[in-house]
Amino acid sequence: MIKSNINIDEDALLSMLNELVALDSSFPPGASYPEMATLLEQMTMQFGGTRTRVDVPEALWKVPGTHGARTNLIVRPDLAPVGSPEVTIYFHVDTAPVGDGWTRPAFQMTCEGNKVYARGAADMKGAIAAALAGLEALRSAGHPFEFQPVLAFCTDEEGGVYPGIRYLAEQNLVSDTIINLNGSATPRIWAGSFGSLDFAFEFEGKAAHSGRPELGVNAIEQALPVLNALTMLKTEVEKRTSVMPAQPGTAGPLHALLNITAIHGGDKGSALPGACRVVVNRRYAPEESVVTVRSEIQACVEIASKGSELIGWTMSEIGHLPPVENTQGVMSPRWTAAMSAGYDVPLDEFVAFGSTTSSDFGWIQQAGGRHREIMLGGLSRPDRNVHAADEFTTKEDLLGLARSIALFFSADFD
Repeated sequence: MIKSNINIDEDALLSMLNELVALDSSFPPGASYPEMATLLEQMTMQFGGTRTRVDVPEALWKVPGTHGARTNLIVRPDLAPVGSPEVTIYFHVDTAPVGDGWTRPAFQMTCEGNKVYARGAADMKGAIAAALAGLEALRSAGHPFEFQPVLAFCTDEEGGVYPGIRYLAEQNLVSDTIINLNGSATPRIWAGSFGSLDFAFEFEGKAAHSGRPELGVNAIEQALPVLNALTMLKTEVEKRTSVMPAQPGTAGPLHALLNITAIHGGDKGSALPGACRVVVNRRYAPEESVVTVRSEIQACVEIASKGSELIGWTMSEIGHLPPVENTQGVMSPRWTAAMSAGYDVPLDEFVAFGSTTSSDFGWIQQAGGRHREIMLGGLSRPDRNVHAADEFTTKEDLLGLARSIALFFSADFD
């Protein structure tokens, strides 16, 4: 056991995180991936090896509201002996949009005691900085590496129809053993996750002066029966449960979800809105058919819109992450032991459970029909405001994740 000999450079870790969060990589639109790749190339230069950019073809990922090259970066450091087994460490470089309610700068790291605030601090730029710090601690101390790390910095995890890790897996650029650092700092063994579908509905009315409403069709008002129907469907959907184990201490089994997550229409009081856009998110269990999920929502909207005065409507799928199942393998106990030692949490506190949050790793499991072992770690915790205002992680968790990475890759860890 080498835990006592691992010296994580906290100042260097925080410096990297400060640079990462300063670069706005929000999705949508996901416009700064090439700039992020340049920054990460610089941060990994001391590891030697190769750095390869892989762009997802625009025809695969392009949806309204997105722009800029989908540049993924694969770094193959020169750290382990030739012929050592490869283990890919996965990161996504995009973040959720900033949103409202921040009391601290979103794109500037703010340290207050043990807490570190910024968009991406927990999800998941903090994990990037921690992993690089862990590998550097191992390298600089001269510890031998048991495995060859391959670093995959990927695009469009926060949404879209073709996340970068999907494209890399389909191009056979991902190892069969993967550490996914888009998870939590809690003592968890990954038992899978639900799928997620995002649908955009465009309802067409006719704009007119609000003082002469008889000359127009109010798209928002005419969409209300559809919203009511979706709300009724939500009640039925959320009765459907899964056998996937839920986090200990939560009430009841995991169940399917349907949420109306965005509505856009109109811009002033003197005009009837001629268009209304509604976004719906559906979290579906592994037991559910994705074909049935799609058709159920489409049928709901079709029926509800028949009695309206809408001129027309369209439905488009703007995001999809399939469910994740059966992620464990022969390396999983080593990773759990490394996290136990890295975070200083007793091994018997680690429990296998799934969640209704989703992952782009469903695409990895579907790529090429190969079984890939996927281990989960990261920095999220229930109180960390992930996707919300004042997102944060802690120095303690950053150092814990860095130690976990160093321990897992060290040939001296047992």
